[in-house]
Amino acid sequence: MMSNDFCIKAGKNILTVLIYRLLLVVFLFALCRIGFYIFNIQMFPGVTFSQFILIMKGGLIFDISAILYINLLIIILSIIPFDFRYNVIYQKVTMYLFFLFNGVAIALNTADYVYYRFVFKRATADVFGTFENEAHLEKMFFSFLFDYWPATLFCIFLWFLMVFLYRKIKPEKPVMRRPLLYHAFNVLIIPVILGLTIAGARGGFRHSTRPITISNAAKFVATPRDVPIVLNTPFSILRTFGKKPLERYNFYPQDQLDSLFNPHHKPLPAEPFRAENVVIIILESMGREYIGSLSSFLDDGKYKGYTPFLDSLVNEGLTFTVSLSNGKKSIDAMPSVLASLPSLETPYIISHYANNKIDGLATHLKRKGYYTAFFHGAPNGSMGFDSFARMAGFDNYFGLNEYPGKDDFDGMWGVWDEPFMNFFGDKLNEMPQPFIVSFFSISSHHPFRVPEKYEGRFPKGDAPIVEVVGYTDYALREFFGKVSGEEWFNNTLFVFTADHTNESLHKEFQNDFGSYSVPVLLYKHGSNLKGVKENIAQQVDIMPTVLDYLNYDEDYIAFGKNLLSDSTDSFAINTNGSTYHIYMDDHILTLIGMEPAGLFNYKTDRFLEENLLGQKNEIAEKLERKLKAVIQSYNSRLLDNNLIVRKDD
Repeated sequence: MMSNDFCIKAGKNILTVLIYRLLLVVFLFALCRIGFYIFNIQMFPGVTFSQFILIMKGGLIFDISAILYINLLIIILSIIPFDFRYNVIYQKVTMYLFFLFNGVAIALNTADYVYYRFVFKRATADVFGTFENEAHLEKMFFSFLFDYWPATLFCIFLWFLMVFLYRKIKPEKPVMRRPLLYHAFNVLIIPVILGLTIAGARGGFRHSTRPITISNAAKFVATPRDVPIVLNTPFSILRTFGKKPLERYNFYPQDQLDSLFNPHHKPLPAEPFRAENVVIIILESMGREYIGSLSSFLDDGKYKGYTPFLDSLVNEGLTFTVSLSNGKKSIDAMPSVLASLPSLETPYIISHYANNKIDGLATHLKRKGYYTAFFHGAPNGSMGFDSFARMAGFDNYFGLNEYPGKDDFDGMWGVWDEPFMNFFGDKLNEMPQPFIVSFFSISSHHPFRVPEKYEGRFPKGDAPIVEVVGYTDYALREFFGKVSGEEWFNNTLFVFTADHTNESLHKEFQNDFGSYSVPVLLYKHGSNLKGVKENIAQQVDIMPTVLDYLNYDEDYIAFGKNLLSDSTDSFAINTNGSTYHIYMDDHILTLIGMEPAGLFNYKTDRFLEENLLGQKNEIAEKLERKLKAVIQSYNSRLLDNNLIVRKDD
């Protein structure tokens, strides 16, 4: 309220109204945070009332920052020191801009109620790159709106509340007693407001304060698992949009770095190269949790899972006590599985370094005379898979364009798994040997439907995906039934994994261990690749394992290890973009902003409830050294475009 020295009637002056409007958005963002927690409460077990109050207080800092960025134009339009800002049309334009900017922000927050369940982090700017090549994006969008209608209704409710409360207070032009003082005040208040805006957006008033980032949220939680509650999605996207190139870390001098971790593999096989066929099958969203034989500890040992055929392969193949994905998205999995390149900070496919020279598994095997092909039943160009497959050395690509029967299109993602696997089998029977091929399934995607003729055939569970998991497992059974009698079959190594996990059914999988647990299975009919090996497997281990299994004799760069050897440290790493994890010696260490934030024994503490940081310093330091060595090596090699073996190495 302005002083009566300035005007006869101060009324609801525009600066008072501006503060009201910004506080309104603060209130709406707080409701969004509460909604996020309630919608995903099973993902955050053990949050006490006092912890939640601290989370809300911490979240306010991130909300204010995002709100000031989002409403910067609204603030400027409101503080311009001219009387036309009280004009009815001017105010209407300001109102519609306010509704647009903040309405989108609210929609992003509520969309993350669902998206979080799949990626276990707040959405970041790379989400736009993830879906930019999808041919049926509009259809997917409307399907999500209807299938996850509680989140949609809550978003609409918040929009309605925003409009209703916005209209409660309107600015009134003051009647001035002292025009000179009035105008002087309006001019002088501008730098004050802009200064407060900058400070609020940065997250603090001190000149030494660095702009807050995603990692700052860790100070308001008892465990890193709860960081997403503190954040809001607009802040997460804004802070990662146009992300700068990777930082060059110098944690260790080169000789020490190489002793801790060196991705330059120099194989010395004892036997000649064996030109066996290789088939790598990447199963969409096939979390380890869904496979009964890999999760037999669930439900007091009574858990059966939803994949009877995969269970039969597990019993005849080689698996590992721990097996993890290197990311949470399909575009993370492609480089990890096919080129032993993890995605750190940003998915490699959409990073600044996506055009770096790499040698993928297919590239190496082409040097040995292999035929190479990649199969994905989605429209060509989806997720940029066709481009990366070519970069990884696959000369032939088979997608929806190459599939002969358009009637088998599922209406959303591509060709149903069963007919496309049948097509895959036909192509394998025609290929020259030896061959290296990869198949990426698609049916276990939202909206989690099965072909009409199979409705009611597969078991349903506590999450919609499990019915489709059963369908994909059936498609695999049919595929193996088709090809197992072929001449090439007994000379073929099959590798099975998943791109990432999906919605979990059990508390054991609702944390930073379970939410990355995917199968890694090696199967060769009639071979000695059998049993369960005491080892930690990760997706980036697949390429070096296959090459060493074949007695490959040339140097190569890979960020994984040979799973068949016991001569190297058994560990895995992954990240959700802002938080790093390393799994080693039965423990998981979490780094946020390169600082340790949590240490848990995943073997004895399946729910990751007891933070051992500060109690087991020796283990924490060992894991931190290994993880930082991997990060330093990875960043340096990407920055220097040094992902292939050069003649002078």
